Amino acid sequence: MFEGKKVLVTGGAGFLGSDLVEKLLAKGALVVVIDNLFRGKLSNLQAHVDNINFTFIEGDVCIESDLLKCESIHSGLDIIFHLAAVNGTKWFHEKARDVIENNVVGTLRTIESAQRCNARYILASSPEAFGESKQQPLSDGNPMVFSNPAEHQRHSYGASKYLDEVATHHAIRQGLDARIVRPFNAYGPKLLGDEYGQVVAIFFQSIVENEPITLHGDGSQTRSFTWIDDITEGFIKVASDKAQSGDVYNIGSEQEVSITTLQEMIFAIVAADDNWYGGLPLITKGEGYHGDSVRRLPDITNNEKIAWQAKVSLQQGLELMWNSIRSN
Repeated sequence: MFEGKKVLVTGGAGFLGSDLVEKLLAKGALVVVIDNLFRGKLSNLQAHVDNINFTFIEGDVCIESDLLKCESIHSGLDIIFHLAAVNGTKWFHEKARDVIENNVVGTLRTIESAQRCNARYILASSPEAFGESKQQPLSDGNPMVFSNPAEHQRHSYGASKYLDEVATHHAIRQGLDARIVRPFNAYGPKLLGDEYGQVVAIFFQSIVENEPITLHGDGSQTRSFTWIDDITEGFIKVASDKAQSGDVYNIGSEQEVSITTLQEMIFAIVAADDNWYGGLPLITKGEGYHGDSVRRLPDITNNEKIAWQAKVSLQQGLELMWNSIRSN
């Protein structure tokens, strides 16, 4: 399916994108990556620099000329995976306008690139596109609910992803072969663990640095954490001929756990490591993020079409992540 295909991965130096790039190269694809390195890291792609099928361009998906440069590398594109976005909950509040501009304009420009090249288009959306919807599990067609923007700016991200989906469906009506993926809480060794990162990596980094862990709210909010390899396998299957234009896929584990349970699982894994002498950090309570979802569970019924479900349990994934951290 991917042998010799000309593939663009936007945001390909990031956590999710770099893992996808690795899998695409292993399948024989000619991969072009564009990334402005705002959150992505060149080190994530270091293993591919001598691969003749790999090209990296430092550029901005919001700028048409940068995308035209990507299109010119192999005289066109067959598939575009659009993963580039400003992510990280703290950014949603601190740089709301940048989040909106990068996410929405970047999607519009990459859709135009796909239309120029007659390429298959895979949009990375998010469960955040449902906003504060209380209906669970999250299923395509559920209400997408956003609260008063005067209260907080968290939904700069979720609402931008909602608009990304609107723009993609409009392009589908115009004849573009496009599919939408909503990855649920991907985690793995390269996940950013600083204050702008995601919770699994933040917890592990706090342990390694012996810094207190802050639980937001009462810790009862739930998520469906999904191992990185399962996520990228889902993207690849969505891009295959098994899926159809207009399809929307929630790529996520059905194992729903609270943030408190996540913290307890991580602590138990670290405590069971006989070679770890760093101890465990203190736990503090903090104010929750405005607009934070109380629950987040995917409806994966549609994934039967592409024969996808999460293979790695949370326990297995956390153990893999800790072992990777300890070996580096």
